[in-house]
Amino acid sequence: MEPVRRKALVDAALRVIGDHGSLAVTMSDIARRAGVSPALAHHYFGSKEQLLIETIRSLLRQLRRDTVAALKAARTPRERLSAVIRVSFHADQFAADTIAAWLAFYAEAQRSEETRRFLVIYARRLRSNLLADLKALLPADAAERIAEGAAAMIDGLYIRQSLKSAPIGIEASIALTEDYLNALLAATSPSPRGERDDHIEHPKDK
Repeated sequence: MEPVRRKALVDAALRVIGDHGSLAVTMSDIARRAGVSPALAHHYFGSKEQLLIETIRSLLRQLRRDTVAALKAARTPRERLSAVIRVSFHADQFAADTIAAWLAFYAEAQRSEETRRFLVIYARRLRSNLLADLKALLPADAAERIAEGAAAMIDGLYIRQSLKSAPIGIEASIALTEDYLNALLAATSPSPRGERDDHIEHPKDK
């Protein structure tokens, strides 16, 4: 029963944080939502802080599993880029309580070195996943720049989604990110070998 109850407590923590919009929740709040006693919650995790750390670990593990599965199904570098974008806006990740939890953890990272470390891991993974396939399509410097821009756009759309007065749906978020990527790929992709600009006047033509 321990793995089942631990997962129930992590899921409950995610929902309670989402409801409150911050990490200012108690172990009793979380235990009540999970249907267990606060004493049992403390027995499994020791403290609320450790339960919250396990919650962010759980979010990262799920995101990594989804990303690995999506990348395996993609066949080309461009398809893999689309897979990373779509996973970032997966229904589970883009749910209101999940977004609220991510934002709460970002706020906590200003005070907690351990929380900051986990968020740095997330940022590096996202950038690395984008960069790996951009490098197959573009020169390294352009790939680096576009990977940073796409990652920032994904994070920015998460923040926009948290504004309940101006929410953005999953498909709209994917489309915006794809449009950004397509525009920069078209503008930056090397010209095919041998292609020349017909309008250039050469000295021998004068």
